[in-house]
Amino acid sequence: MKKVVLAIGLYCSLLHGVKAQQTLFNRSGSQVSSSDTTDYAKRRLKFEEANIVTGYYDQDGNNSAITGGHGTEKLTDLANSLELRFSKLDRYNRTHSITADFNIDQYTSASSDNIDPLTISSASRKDTHIYPSIAWSVKDDLLGTTHALAYSFSTEYDYKSHGFTASYAKLSKDKNTEWSFKGGAFLDTYMAILPSELRPANYPSGAHGDQRGIDYKPRNSYNASFSISQVINQRLQVMAMIEPSFQEGLLSTPFHRVYFTNGNSTIEKLPGTRFKLPVGFRLSYFMGDNTIIRAFYRAYIDDWGMVAHTANLEVPYKISPFFSISPFYRFNIQGRVDYFKPYDGVNGQHTTKETYYTSDYDLSSFTSQFMGAGIRLAPPGGLANIVNWNSLELRYGYYTRSNGMIGHSVSLNIKIK
Repeated sequence: MKKVVLAIGLYCSLLHGVKAQQTLFNRSGSQVSSSDTTDYAKRRLKFEEANIVTGYYDQDGNNSAITGGHGTEKLTDLANSLELRFSKLDRYNRTHSITADFNIDQYTSASSDNIDPLTISSASRKDTHIYPSIAWSVKDDLLGTTHALAYSFSTEYDYKSHGFTASYAKLSKDKNTEWSFKGGAFLDTYMAILPSELRPANYPSGAHGDQRGIDYKPRNSYNASFSISQVINQRLQVMAMIEPSFQEGLLSTPFHRVYFTNGNSTIEKLPGTRFKLPVGFRLSYFMGDNTIIRAFYRAYIDDWGMVAHTANLEVPYKISPFFSISPFYRFNIQGRVDYFKPYDGVNGQHTTKETYYTSDYDLSSFTSQFMGAGIRLAPPGGLANIVNWNSLELRYGYYTRSNGMIGHSVSLNIKIK
């Protein structure tokens, strides 16, 4: 189900122990004594930290794609996540990190009732989105390399996804430059739920108990990321990145309606492939001991005709050694895809001669702004005199679009170390 949600990214991993030997050689060629080997054998998986995040998101607008580009876009989402991270050194003093996380969203979408307004099927009006993941990485300080593997799974009422990613990073000898590569594949399956009046005879609604014979469609995404980061001096760090991606399969949403100029309606239809190319630049500037300026810019194009530009600025400021605030602002401007036309209040603007058509305002031209602030508490003795309670962060954000959509998000992050 396509929807706007508060995104929370978490990771998780697993580690295997290694048997020690009586006589070993480390990677620089020097001999490791039996006492060193004994020390290695006693090493155990070490708990590094836990992150507990709760977020709430609320939005509203009047351009629902389910009803052809008009109607309520009311949606609420409650997201909860738990991340656990562990580490262990192997006999070559490489750090193995393991991150495991479990995430669950519970959302309500008023517009989804309009898939089938005569029943309560609106299979996705209330849904639960569950997405655990597990990741493993190995960092070698001697070689200056880090490589990692990760698997993720995501499921909700009409959708399932399996994700696989691998990454590699190389640090220069002077530790001022890092090159990194990341590749991933996400294999998704969608239940093709159709609007009630556009279903073929005897086609199931997709509601609980009425799914026999419904179509399931694939949607696969293949992503890559290439980046280089550079320490310019003690105060300035920069990064450049390019992140091409390719999608194939069912890229339209079957329960999105489209209205033609003659008053007839059909379901959204979009090409079966899409190539995206974002290019980004990131800057971090340390202004003394109390202030950091973090800036980001991204340019985006794809072969559906969309062009977009995003700029983001965040300025964390340390008021005291254990209390800081982080105001932020993001501006985005994008052009519409070639296949978008709006609903004009009476009928749509698409014609029946067009090959592809959509009235999804996420694919339209608009500007958006996202602004807010976070506060972070991290006393040296732990919060509430609990030594392991490392920090607490509360963030609020306000989102607005030029087409009338607004959203509010609140998140609470507790870190335990």
